[in-house]
Amino acid sequence: MSGAGVLYDVPGPKAKVRNRIYSVVGALAVVALVGFVVLRLNSNGDFAPARWDIFNYAGVRNSIVDGVLATLKVFAIAAVLSLVLGVLLAVARLSDRRPVRWLATGFIELFRSIPLLITIFAIWVALLNNRAALGLGDGEPQFWALVVGLTIYNGSVQAEVLRAGILSVPKGQREAAYALGMSKTQVMTTVLVPQAVRAMLPTIVSQLVVTLKDTSLGYVITFEELLYKAQLLAGNITVDGENPYVQVIIVVAAIYIAMCLALSALANWIERRGRRAKTGISVAEAGDTGTAGAVPAAGVETAAADATAGTAN
Repeated sequence: MSGAGVLYDVPGPKAKVRNRIYSVVGALAVVALVGFVVLRLNSNGDFAPARWDIFNYAGVRNSIVDGVLATLKVFAIAAVLSLVLGVLLAVARLSDRRPVRWLATGFIELFRSIPLLITIFAIWVALLNNRAALGLGDGEPQFWALVVGLTIYNGSVQAEVLRAGILSVPKGQREAAYALGMSKTQVMTTVLVPQAVRAMLPTIVSQLVVTLKDTSLGYVITFEELLYKAQLLAGNITVDGENPYVQVIIVVAAIYIAMCLALSALANWIERRGRRAKTGISVAEAGDTGTAGAVPAAGVETAAADATAGTAN
């Protein structure tokens, strides 16, 4: 049994061979499935050039670009607000005051339990019924319902992620910070939260990817994001008497994959930069004792010579 973890056994030679066989069989099964799908689509004529010619039209490309921009706009706002809300909820749940801790716990558990689609739909209905009072224009209820719904749900999830990261920081660091006379707010903002974010960065990024993909739920409330634009295109365009749903789905899926990969690459770059960053005070190397001692001696001899010269004068 490995000393690194009690619950993990290092695989032996037979287990390694078995794992390789399973990996090869699984990879072959995936390749076979993809090949079967490709052959079926090809037999139906979905790879015919005429079916893909729709993307040469400027109107189709502009519609897809507008959907991508709307998706990224919602994601950018919801991502920032969810991180801010997550930090506040995590700190509140770790508060020493019971009412604050109970309210934060109730909020987190409530909106983590409710399906995100229901939350978005409920907020959308509330905004529509109060559009005049809130001064919202056309399309704004859908936009803010999606943003607020994503913020509430993902903020609750991020709060639990950050709370786990804060609790993972060694207790001695907290005690040392208190011993230096730092307040709890200073300890939380300068010691615990930065280390928690750095430790839980992969999980935070994974949830941000989920946030990006969940923007597609705006399709249900008729928000014109990428998926909604794709549905309009596929439903209003006909090629040889058929709607190009397969072609539009493939293009939109590729765009979503590209955006998620770009977000993951950005997070990996930030993580590498954080690891290379030099933090703390470096310890100076000890110098040669003999050399270090010769400098004061030379200084003493020089001072003595100056003093002798002054006396002679």
